[in-house]
Amino acid sequence: MKMVTRTVDLRSDTVTKPSDVMRAAMANADVDDDALGTDPTAFRLESEVAKVMGKEAAVFVPSGTMGNLIAVLVHCEIRGSEVILGDDSHIHVYENGGISTFGGVHPKTIKNNPDGTMDIDKIEAAIRTPIDSLYYPTTRLICLENTQANCGGRCISAEYTDRVGEIAKKHGLKLHIDGARIFNASVALTVPVHRLVQAADSVSVCLSKGLGAPAGSVLVGSKNFIAKARRLRKALGGCMRQVGVLCAAAYVALSENVSKLEEDHRKAKIIAEGLSQIEQFSVDTKSVETNMVFFTILDTSVLSPKRLCQVLEERGVLVLPSGSTSIRIVLHYQISDNDVNYALTCIKQAVHQILTEASPKHGN
Repeated sequence: MKMVTRTVDLRSDTVTKPSDVMRAAMANADVDDDALGTDPTAFRLESEVAKVMGKEAAVFVPSGTMGNLIAVLVHCEIRGSEVILGDDSHIHVYENGGISTFGGVHPKTIKNNPDGTMDIDKIEAAIRTPIDSLYYPTTRLICLENTQANCGGRCISAEYTDRVGEIAKKHGLKLHIDGARIFNASVALTVPVHRLVQAADSVSVCLSKGLGAPAGSVLVGSKNFIAKARRLRKALGGCMRQVGVLCAAAYVALSENVSKLEEDHRKAKIIAEGLSQIEQFSVDTKSVETNMVFFTILDTSVLSPKRLCQVLEERGVLVLPSGSTSIRIVLHYQISDNDVNYALTCIKQAVHQILTEASPKHGN
């Protein structure tokens, strides 16, 4: 077997390694005990994220999953509450059912459209009215995701979010945004990030995806919301001591890497265009808005996602299946143009290898 001398990791934008600048910031971070509320580097990061997002306050959490969980539990303090969210949303699909397990919160799912939105009329129709309270959970929260990952990293517009926010206010509900990749949406839409979340009562912002920090998310909202969030963070085991070591790297990510997201989006479009020229694949190039590319294998009887991923790994290109017929590719700032070209070449070669191995002539 050929020795792999190069790795191009396109599994996710979570695989980035801390830059030298981040490592230096971590080594030199001014730290204290964040459980006592006295870590200056954590305070600096939280203040900056709150300011950028246009909210009153913020709290650092170990992960986006914990950030979303805390947000839902704060907004749905009474067990038996219900949250309206997309059927393909990260909170519903990938967070271990935490809102139900830990908070007794019932998910009411609405089908995500291909562009990541949910139909406005369906959201409003899903809200339980007080007259139904004897029989049904009580609706207290609506959740959106921006960008919407399972829909291909699609961007949710400020106007759409405003409309959902209006419905929430009309019915006395809260609005939370899972903004794991909200900066990708901001860059792609050329809309300030605070405008995208203006209608939201809370937002979870991940700093370890496209921005490249080694770990961590920040949850933002009102001062009262964040005070409750801090108590829940402690209860869930997310309150750490000298967390400024992590926050120092996250601050570098926030300061230096937002401007690099546009390049990730450009490279994603190059990959999508290249994949569209391979006859065994189907790619909706127009749907590639940010750093994600999903492509479908037209005939999986021989060329399955699993087999293609295996052959690509042998060539040093790492991708993940996203279903029984599709594969997801995610760009990040540590992927170069040369890496993109190499990955496309390897994909073409892998397809040829698999089809050749499966041909009757090859079998003889």
